Amino acid sequence: MLTPYQIAAKADHLDGTANIAEINRIFLRQDESHLYPINGAFNATRRAIRRLRRARAEGLDTNPGLEYALALDSEITNIVNGEV
Repeated sequence: MLTPYQIAAKADHLDGTANIAEINRIFLRQDESHLYPINGAFNATRRAIRRLRRARAEGLDTNPGLEYALALDSEITNIVNGEV
């Protein structure tokens, strides 16, 4: 399982939305939420990506790269732990 730092490094050669899309792809590839159903069956990574898209559309200033990877990781953690 790659850390957010490793994921950001793998996507570092891309800029802007391409960087974010690659980070999303890597997170989705290593997603294991189907193994641990949370309040029914859903994919925690997909839900976190949708939440970050909405937040960015509403003005959240998250830069591509490491900052985005850490925000996505944090959002997944919040979803899995039921904090949000």
